[in-house]
Amino acid sequence: MRRNVGVLGTGARPRSVLKAAAVALAGGLAVCACSSTQLGAAAVTSSSRITISTLTSQVANLNSAYAADRKKKIQPQRPVAQETQQVLTWLILFQVYDRMASQHHISVTPHQIQVAREQYAAQAKQSNVSLEQYWSAGGALPPALLPEIERAGAIQTALIDQLNGGTAPKTSAEQQAVDKALSHQQCLAAKSLAINVNPQYGEYDYSGFSVVAAPSTLAADPTPSPSASSIRRTPPC
Repeated sequence: MRRNVGVLGTGARPRSVLKAAAVALAGGLAVCACSSTQLGAAAVTSSSRITISTLTSQVANLNSAYAADRKKKIQPQRPVAQETQQVLTWLILFQVYDRMASQHHISVTPHQIQVAREQYAAQAKQSNVSLEQYWSAGGALPPALLPEIERAGAIQTALIDQLNGGTAPKTSAEQQAVDKALSHQQCLAAKSLAINVNPQYGEYDYSGFSVVAAPSTLAADPTPSPSASSIRRTPPC
């Protein structure tokens, strides 16, 4: 049975099945001469590096899409001036979804990816925008990463089927249970990746599965209570 695969990610966005997105993992990436494997990295996970050049290229791709969207009077729905963090969030999120697929022995087929693409296209049509506009303006996703979001959507749908015994949620309570189970599995996958973000770009927040601004160290409270940052850095799962 087909079920909608909503927008993945955080912040203002088109409706989503999985309430995905952002939180800060502790321990920023130390960019120093003592660790040459980390030089030039925007983030490092246990599976791969996300290079600064890749991040810069994808941010440029998103900003080009924003410029084209604005010419058609379509405004970005995500906070402005946060494109770098938003794009880095997506690049990390795709690794998290690949890890979930590996952990649950999910291998999506071209047909499943096509189904996800068609469902996203249908949602875009309902909003009277193109598929590219739906993702760039609605989700801060660079158009070049459309194949990645379609693959992630197919993985999400397959995991929903697996977690819910192959049946679609029929009530709001069942949907909430599925959302909770998905978030838990996403947290476990993110934790297993040991995500480290270059402090230049912020830190990884496990509660929302996104890259967020690192807290300022200026005028720090001399006797602080447990901070939101320390909570973000500790996987809640």
